[in-house]
Amino acid sequence: MMARNRMLRSLVCGRLGPVWMWKALLFFVAIAFATQLLGIIFNKSAQPAAHSIFSSPDAQGPSLGSCQPHTHIMFLKTHKTASSTVLNMLYRFGEERNLRFALPLGYQLGYPLPFNAHRVKGYRGPRATEFHIMGNHMRFNKPEVEKVMPADTFYFSIIRDPVALAESSFAYYKEVAPAFRKAKGLGDFVDDPNKYYDPRLRNNHYARNLLWFDFGMDNNANFSVELAQHGEAMIRQTFRLILVSEYFDQSMILLRHALCWPLDAVVSFSLNARQQKPSSNSVMSGSWVGKAAVAAGVGARAGRSQGKMLPNLSLTDHQREKLRQWNALDWYLYKAFNRTFWEDIDKFGRAQMEQEVALLRMRREILGRVCLKDGGKPVEAYRIRDKNIRPFQSGVVKILGYELQPGLDNATRTACLRMIRPEIQYKDLLDSKQFPRAVQPQLGQQGQGLLAAGGAFVRHDSSRTGEKMMMREAEMERERDWDGSRIMKSNQTLKGVREKERLR
Repeated sequence: MMARNRMLRSLVCGRLGPVWMWKALLFFVAIAFATQLLGIIFNKSAQPAAHSIFSSPDAQGPSLGSCQPHTHIMFLKTHKTASSTVLNMLYRFGEERNLRFALPLGYQLGYPLPFNAHRVKGYRGPRATEFHIMGNHMRFNKPEVEKVMPADTFYFSIIRDPVALAESSFAYYKEVAPAFRKAKGLGDFVDDPNKYYDPRLRNNHYARNLLWFDFGMDNNANFSVELAQHGEAMIRQTFRLILVSEYFDQSMILLRHALCWPLDAVVSFSLNARQQKPSSNSVMSGSWVGKAAVAAGVGARAGRSQGKMLPNLSLTDHQREKLRQWNALDWYLYKAFNRTFWEDIDKFGRAQMEQEVALLRMRREILGRVCLKDGGKPVEAYRIRDKNIRPFQSGVVKILGYELQPGLDNATRTACLRMIRPEIQYKDLLDSKQFPRAVQPQLGQQGQGLLAAGGAFVRHDSSRTGEKMMMREAEMERERDWDGSRIMKSNQTLKGVREKERLR
C-alpha cells in the first residue's frame, strides 16, 4: 500500500515523466477495454442467422451440367390454367436476382385488347430499356412483344383441357361474362350456348375458345382443320415450350431443364386456387373483391354477389362432349400440344422424369412443412391475418391462400413469403421496387375507374382520343393474326369433333 501511494505521488508530481504522456496512455487503455467489452456484447446479441433450408444442397436439385440460366423470358399467362402459380415462380426468380420486369400500367397488359408495347410501364421504345421477364395477362401480339423483349427471349405458355378450363372460367367469370351471367349453370349454358352467347358483348371471350383468344387469334372463327393447323403452326413458331396444366409437375421439370434453373425455382404452392367443396351454407363469406372481378372492373357488383349460391358446374358426359365442340379450336390446340408434351417427355426419358418429379414433390412437401401453417393446406382468406398475403376473392367462389409458420428466421421467412404472396400484391411490390418514386395505384381505388371492363387500365389523364385509337387497333386485329396474315375463316359449321385417340 505504501509503495502504491509513493508511485501515485510520483506520477502526480511528474517524476516518472510528463503528465500528458500518462494521460494519453490511460486514454488508449480505456479505449481498448471498451472495444473488448463491446465485442463481447455484440457477439452475444448478434449470433449467426439460422441456416435456411433454401440454401441447402437440395435446393439446387439434380445437376443440369454447364448450361446458363435463361434470364430473358416471356410467359403468355393464359386464363384458368395454373398460370398464376407459374407467374409466381417468375416473380421469385426475378426478384431474387434483381431482374427487370415488363410490368403493366395496371394489373394486366391491356387485356383483352391485343397487346401494345406502350402498355408496359417504363417502355421508351424498342431496345431503349432491357426487360428480362414478361408474364402478366395479355392478348398475345408478337410484333408488339418483340419491341419490348430481347431477341434471345425464351417464350413459353401453358394450356388446359377446355372442359376443365370452362368449368373454372364459369366459376370465376359468372358475374363478368354476359353469356355466363344469364345461364343458371354451366350445363344450362352448354345445352344451348347460342341462346346465351353474343360475340359482340364485351367479356364474352371468357365463354368460348379462351385459349385461342389469349394466343391472339379470333375465338369466334368457325372451326376448320386448315384454320386450326394455321394457329398451331403460329404458336409452334414462337413458343419453345407449351406446358400442360393437367401434368403440372412434369411440366415444371421440363421447364426447369429448358431454363436451366435450380429445383427450388420451380417448386411451388398452388396459388389463386378456388375452394372445390362449398361450405355448409354454400354461400360466399368474407368481403374481399376478387382478382377476376377487379380485373374486369366489376368490383362493386362482385362485392354485392355475397350470399349468392355457388355456380352449378355439374356436367354429363354428353355435355362435356358438347363443350369440346363449342370450344373446338381450343380442343384442337390441347390435343396437338398434349401429344408434343409427351413426345418431349419421351425424349427426356420416362424413368428420369419419374425420379425428378418425385424429388420435386418431396421438396414441395418439405418446404410446405417449413413454411406453412395447417400442414401446408390452403385456407380460406378470412383465416389469414396478414392482409398482405390474403388473396382477393372472385365473385361467389372462395379463393384460398396460406399462412406462414411463426418463428421462422429472416432468410427462411423471406423465401417462404415469396412463395405464397398473391399475384396482385406481388406485382405491386415489384412495381414499387422498379419505380420507387412513382405513385402506385391503390387496390382500394379499383372500383373507382382505374381498371376498365376486361382489365384494360385507364389512367385518369388518358384522353378519349387515345382510348379510341386502342379500340381501332382492336378492330384491326380482328382482320389479321399477329403474324401479319389474314385470318382464314370458314363457313363450315362445326358438326362434331370426337376424340379418336386416348390422351395419355
